[in-house]
Amino acid sequence: MAKKIPARNQSPTGWWIASYIERASWNDEKRPSAGTRCYAWENTIILKARDREAAYAKAIKLASSNKSNFSDEKGKRAGRWDFMGLTDLLPLYEPIADGSEIFWEEHSRTFETLKRKVKSKRQLGVFDDKPAMGDIRG
Repeated sequence: MAKKIPARNQSPTGWWIASYIERASWNDEKRPSAGTRCYAWENTIILKARDREAAYAKAIKLASSNKSNFSDEKGKRAGRWDFMGLTDLLPLYEPIADGSEIFWEEHSRTFETLKRKVKSKRQLGVFDDKPAMGDIRG
């Protein structure tokens, strides 16, 4: 008998959100060990799929398809983006439109802890105009 999938793990819209990590790897570097500091992006994408199994397979395919390369500012060192894996896969419960809820996270914290999570406009990442990775260009 097939296991019943809870409603929270189904997408009535057919849309899914997937987040994944891709790491910047220099072509001349050795294989990193557990303690090696790495520069990485956690990217979030949306995708259309009939169920969570199809969404998982599609997310892996889309996320691992980025084969872009980069070099340092002087063009002396070359590297590539390596897909490491998914960090999350979530169903979208509402049709995509202005104001649609796309993420939710449950919290049971003190008022002060919750208050510290709230950011001012200038603290939001979208307003941080510093270079993300000064010595790498794609």
